[in-house]
Amino acid sequence: MRIAIADDYQDCVRSLDCFSLLAGHDVTVFRTASRSRAELAGRLRDADAVVVVRERIAIDADLLAALPRLRLVALVGRHSKLIDYAACTQAGVIVTNGVESSPIAPAELTMALILASRRNVVTEAARMKVGMWPATLSYRLAGSTLGIFGLGAIGSLVARAGAGLGMRILVWGGESSRGRAAEEGYEVAASKAEFFQRADVLSMHLRYSPRSANSVTRADLALMKPSALFVNTARAELVESGALEAALAAGRPGFAAVDVYEDEPVLDGNHPLLEMDNALCLPHLGWADRETFELYFGEAFEQVRRYASGEELRVVNKEVLGRDK
Repeated sequence: MRIAIADDYQDCVRSLDCFSLLAGHDVTVFRTASRSRAELAGRLRDADAVVVVRERIAIDADLLAALPRLRLVALVGRHSKLIDYAACTQAGVIVTNGVESSPIAPAELTMALILASRRNVVTEAARMKVGMWPATLSYRLAGSTLGIFGLGAIGSLVARAGAGLGMRILVWGGESSRGRAAEEGYEVAASKAEFFQRADVLSMHLRYSPRSANSVTRADLALMKPSALFVNTARAELVESGALEAALAAGRPGFAAVDVYEDEPVLDGNHPLLEMDNALCLPHLGWADRETFELYFGEAFEQVRRYASGEELRVVNKEVLGRDK
């Protein structure tokens, strides 16, 4: 089979152990994001199967019409908002996904962003490279309040790490988050407003859904301390569009650290947060460590192998079964 792997930004897929699952197939790996839908269609036109890395490309009816050979989309991860599953079914294209997930990588990156932001690591490292000595004072984590918005698997690890550094843990979220907080001995905020007012560091860990979109508004952020740090490694859409940029410009909160954006990839420095000195921005790296890639890509490659061998698949759009391509 001809297999295309879209947008391997780190150029690492061929170095993974699980890549051996595709041995014997004609595999093309693309590193960079397509600049247009026409370029994307040209890249994928000859593919029988496409491995889609989470939400890096959109697959809709128009694209499918330009891909007459396509029979399988193997998704790296569980779900992508950029895949039109109904259109895939209509086109007779099977979509498979993964089932395993690990909270460790995003939790670790969250703590890295918190530590780097509070201790001015990036600023001072850049100054030292050009021959300058310290010009900032940092904020101590011990004794400060770490607000966790959504105490799920990732939020729980971040809370545990923060507590290990001497931070007071304050939780807000749905009923399950508040119940888990009580079980873990963490304080639950009396209200959403109190949560935003008290947090010295506020970290987002809600699972994204249409219901959780815009869970953080401009009014919420305006309640934060001028010295507070807002961290988002979950999803940009959890925050009202434009609210974080406006809040940082107004000085409440005083700082932000993020690795998620409404439109990804962010190319050519084209994002307002990148122009702000009080924002620490990384590309979407929360999930990107070697162990997670072996897990997620391994699941996707196994689905491709099983398809080629005529074995049972883990199909998302089950309505497609029995349809002709």
